[in-house]
Amino acid sequence: MIKIDDISLNGQWSFAYDDTDRQFSAINDVKESGLPVYNAIVPGNFELDLQANGIIDDPFYGMNIVDLTQYEKCHIWYFRTFTVNDFNGYKAELVFEGLDCIADVYLNGELICSYDNMLIEQISDASKYLNDINEILIHIKPAVLEAAKYNYPPLLEGIYNNNLPSLYVRKAPHMYGWDIMPKAVSAGIWRPVYIRFKTHEHIDSLFLETKSIASDRKTALLTLYYQMQITDLHSAKYEIEVKGKCGDSEFNNKAPVTFNAGRLNIHTENPMLWWPKGRGDANLYEISVILYKDGAAIDSSSFKHGIRTVKLNRTSITNAYGTGEFCFIVNGEKVFVLGTNWVPADVYHSRDIMRLPEMLELVDDIGCNMIRCWGGNVYENDLFYDFCDKHGIMIWQDFAMACGIYPQDNEFSKRLSIEVRSVVKRLRKHPSIVLWSGDNECDLFWCEYGKDPNQNILTRKVIPDVLKEEDWTRPYLPSSPYVDETAYNNGLVDMSEDHLWGPRDYYKGDYYSNSNAHFASEIGYHGSPSPESIRKFISPEKVWHYSSNSEWILHSTSPIPGINLYDYRVELMAKQIRELFGEVPDNINDFTFASQISQLEAKKFFIEKFRSEKWRRAGIIWWNLIDGWPQFSDAVVDYYFSKKLSYNAIKIAQTPVLPILKEPHDGIQELVICNDTRFDIEAVYRISDADTCEVYAEGAANSRKDSVTSITNLQYKPDEQIFYVIDWNYNNIAYRSHYLAGKTPFDLMTYKKRFNKTYNTP
Repeated sequence: MIKIDDISLNGQWSFAYDDTDRQFSAINDVKESGLPVYNAIVPGNFELDLQANGIIDDPFYGMNIVDLTQYEKCHIWYFRTFTVNDFNGYKAELVFEGLDCIADVYLNGELICSYDNMLIEQISDASKYLNDINEILIHIKPAVLEAAKYNYPPLLEGIYNNNLPSLYVRKAPHMYGWDIMPKAVSAGIWRPVYIRFKTHEHIDSLFLETKSIASDRKTALLTLYYQMQITDLHSAKYEIEVKGKCGDSEFNNKAPVTFNAGRLNIHTENPMLWWPKGRGDANLYEISVILYKDGAAIDSSSFKHGIRTVKLNRTSITNAYGTGEFCFIVNGEKVFVLGTNWVPADVYHSRDIMRLPEMLELVDDIGCNMIRCWGGNVYENDLFYDFCDKHGIMIWQDFAMACGIYPQDNEFSKRLSIEVRSVVKRLRKHPSIVLWSGDNECDLFWCEYGKDPNQNILTRKVIPDVLKEEDWTRPYLPSSPYVDETAYNNGLVDMSEDHLWGPRDYYKGDYYSNSNAHFASEIGYHGSPSPESIRKFISPEKVWHYSSNSEWILHSTSPIPGINLYDYRVELMAKQIRELFGEVPDNINDFTFASQISQLEAKKFFIEKFRSEKWRRAGIIWWNLIDGWPQFSDAVVDYYFSKKLSYNAIKIAQTPVLPILKEPHDGIQELVICNDTRFDIEAVYRISDADTCEVYAEGAANSRKDSVTSITNLQYKPDEQIFYVIDWNYNNIAYRSHYLAGKTPFDLMTYKKRFNKTYNTP
C-alpha cells in the first residue's frame, strides 16, 4: 500500500475561555454561547495567545506575570476545522505530542478521549470519527481545580504549600513556582498535533540493544527487539530485516517472523563505537528495519543507533581518604564528567523548540560532555536528544519529579508507570542517555521530614519495574542525590554523589573546600545579568537599587509576592560580592560586574578543584547554563543569550588540557596539568604576575593521558594578593587563564584593572 502522509493540525486555531465550565462539544456551541472568540497558534500556550490578542501585556516584564494568576481557573476551548481524503484500509490516529493538561477532545461532536498528562505523547484512534470535512474541539480544564479534587495526607510534601498542587497533576513541577522559575501554571497545545495513518499491519515498536562489545573492540553483539501488528500469521509468510551502516561499517540480518513480537541477534565486525565528547567520535549507525509479507515490504522504520556500553560504578558513601566511587564507564573506559544542569528552556514550553538550537550550541561550545536534565522540567524535544547523540554529549535524565514527597497510592503509581513507559520507549534509542534518574532531590525531602526514602515505592518499585521490562541497558539512580539504606543510616554524611549548595558563602569556604563527594551533580553561584539585559525586563524606576526591590525579588525568583519563598536570593548576590570584595558597589554597572566576577571565580574554582583531583573525583555538573526567563540567577547565560563573564572562564576551565594552581598547602602551591584526553600531550606553560609581568614558572611538560600530572611548586605568600596569569599552549593553540591568590577582601577596581589587562577587555 502507498503510504499516506500525516495531516498536520498545527497553525491557525481559534479559542475562547471562561471562568465557568460549559458543556460544549461542537464549534457551534462555542460560537452561540456569546463568548468572545480569538485567534490562536498551535503549538502554543494560553498566555501567549492572550498576549497576541492584546488581552495581557508581556508576562516577562516587571510584575506582569503575577497578574496572570487570575487566568489559572479558566476553562479554555481550542477549535478548528480540517479536511481528510479517503483513507480506506488505514488506521487514523490523532496524535498530540504535548497537550497541557486536563483535556477532553471532541471530534465532529463526539468525545473521543480525555487526557491528564502534559509530559507525554497522547494518541487516540480517530478512524471511525473522521469525515471529509472535520471539526476538532478541545476543552482544557483548570489544572488547579483538578489538583483540588485529591486528598493530601500528611505524608505528602512540596517545597512550599504552593507546590502541593504539583504532586498529583502531571505537569512540569516548575510551573507552580520555583527558585529559578515563576509561577505560571499555563495550559495549551504546546507541541505538534496531527493525524497519522497506519496500515493495519505495521511495526509497533523497536528497541536495538548493544548487548556486548568484545574486549578488543573488534566485534559487537546487538539484539533487535520488535513488536508488530500482523493479521495473517498462519496463511502468509512474514520476515523482518535489519540493516545498519556507519561509514564503511555495515551489517544486515533477516529472519522469519513467527509471532507478533520477537528478537533478532546481529553480529558486527569492527564496529564503529559511539564515544562521549573528547573520548573519540560519536559514531551513529543508520538503521533500517523492514517488515515483509510474502516477499513484499509492507512497513519500515528508520532510526540511528550508537554502539556503546555504559555502567556506573558507585558506592553509597565515601570519606576524606576517597574510599568510594561514583564514576561513569563508557565502552570499558572511565569518563570524567564536565557537565551542566539543564533547566526549562522557557516558561512557556511551546517556545522551547525555537530556543533549543542556540542553547545546544552553547553546551557544545563551552566544552560540556554531559547534560543533567533536571526533574522539575519537561522531557525535551527529539531535536535535543539528536543533537547530543551527534555531538557525544551524555545525558543524565531525571524523570519529572522534584523536591517533594509524591503520592504513594495505587492510582498515582499506575499513572506514573504509564508516563515512564512512554518516556522510556521514546528515548531509549538515544546513545547519549547514559543514566535514568528517578527524580531530583526527593530522597532529601523524605529525609528532611524524618522519613526513610527507601520506602518511596515510586522510585524503588514503580520506575525500576518499567525499566526492567523496557530498558535495562543503562544504570538507574532512584534519586539525585540517592540516599540508599547505607547513606540513610550514615546520616547523609559523605555521600559519593551530592548536590553541593550549603551556606552559599565564600566559594573557598570549608563547605566547598572540604566536601568529600566524588561527584557533584549540582553546584552553583549567583551572577547578575548585565545592565543592558536588566533594563529589558525591569521597569525603569526599579532598575536600581537592588534592596527591597519588588521586581528584583520576583525575578530572582520568589514567585508569589507577599509570601517569602525565595526572597533571600537578591541579598545572596550582594552577600557573595561582599565575600569577595568586602563591600557592595553603589551603582548598577559596578554591581553587575562584581556579581559576575564572584560567579566567575566561584565556578572556575569548583571546576578546577574537581579536575585537579581526578580520579579522586570523577565529575562535576554545575548549575546552570542558561535561564528560562529573565532573572538574576546561577546561569552563565541570561534569557536573552547574553553571556556573563563566567561563560568564557568555564569554557577555558573545561579545555581538555588545563594547568591548575592548586590551593596552598604547607606554604606552597602545586602546579598540575589535568589531561582529559586519551593521549600524552606536551604542554608549554608560563605563570606570570598581571601587574609586574614577573615570570614565576615556565617550561614544557609532558601531561600524562587521562590523569593529573604534577609540574612544579610555587611559594605561597599569604600576605600578598597576586593575580597570576597562566598561559599555555598545546596542539599549537594558545590558552590563557588566571588564579586569584591571597586572602579576601580584594579591591574591586584593582581586580577590574588586572582582569581587563589580562583578557584585553575594555
